[in-house]
Amino acid sequence: MKKKLIVGVDLGGTNLKIALLDNSFRIVHKHTHQTERFSSPQSLIGAIIGAVEYVIAHHCLKARDILGVGLGLPGPIDFDRGIVHFFPNIPGWKNVPLRNIIEKKTRMRVAVDNDANVMALAEYSLGAAKGSRNAVCLTLGTGVGGGLILDGKLYRGSSYAAGEIGHMPLNERGPSCNCGGRGCLESYIGNRRIMQQVRKAFGQDIPLEEISAMAYRGNKKAVALWDSVAGHLGVALASVVNLLNPDCIVIGGGVANAGRILFDRVADTVRCRAMPVHARAVRIVKAKLGSDAGMIGAGLLVKQ
Repeated sequence: MKKKLIVGVDLGGTNLKIALLDNSFRIVHKHTHQTERFSSPQSLIGAIIGAVEYVIAHHCLKARDILGVGLGLPGPIDFDRGIVHFFPNIPGWKNVPLRNIIEKKTRMRVAVDNDANVMALAEYSLGAAKGSRNAVCLTLGTGVGGGLILDGKLYRGSSYAAGEIGHMPLNERGPSCNCGGRGCLESYIGNRRIMQQVRKAFGQDIPLEEISAMAYRGNKKAVALWDSVAGHLGVALASVVNLLNPDCIVIGGGVANAGRILFDRVADTVRCRAMPVHARAVRIVKAKLGSDAGMIGAGLLVKQ
């Protein structure tokens, strides 16, 4: 008899990534679609279902060969009922019963959760936070998500909405945020905000990878840009460290690829701004599983 496989889906503000995973959560197959192509919830749901069915058919599998489908989603999720409340960076979604819709269409068991929660599950179980007891995991991309591992368990909160570090206010009169608030961390260091700063500084769009390379070569504008991003992130994380006293902070997502120029300043800011006992207890590390963390963590949901 075939061992049952798992489908892991990572939906971001920019990309839809899907993977077929074995029982050890190793990726057998994966591919990516651009989220921005889909103008309505219906079209994006159709793309998710189509991608799941494609991966299964590509490997000559049937629904009975799949243990389940896990989805990591970029917004507040009712984990128990499988409902998407809304997506801050994908318009049109409001209280969508996504789990039930996909289960009916695919005839497979489905689990859904916030994308940062599934990233935290992956990094805690298999990645950079393995061996930790209390960890804070962040994804830095189109949005800024957070997942919390407290006393060895994923902490979702009373309405399954805990960990929204990206929507911690840094400034009560700061820039407006897609969540409806003002001065949130995400409104300073989300991808779109960073690209606005790039255009302002350089007069054109330049990929973040090139901005990082320019900073390492000593370009003052590029250094200042990453200094600003790291400063805002470090201040927010100092508050998180004081509140939760974690032993590990894992930072992943595209923005984290800036590397040392981001991480060194974040660590310095946390050491300076957090209380000394708390600051000494925490290590700040880059995510180990990279862009695969969301898919792997979504797969882990199925076996929870």
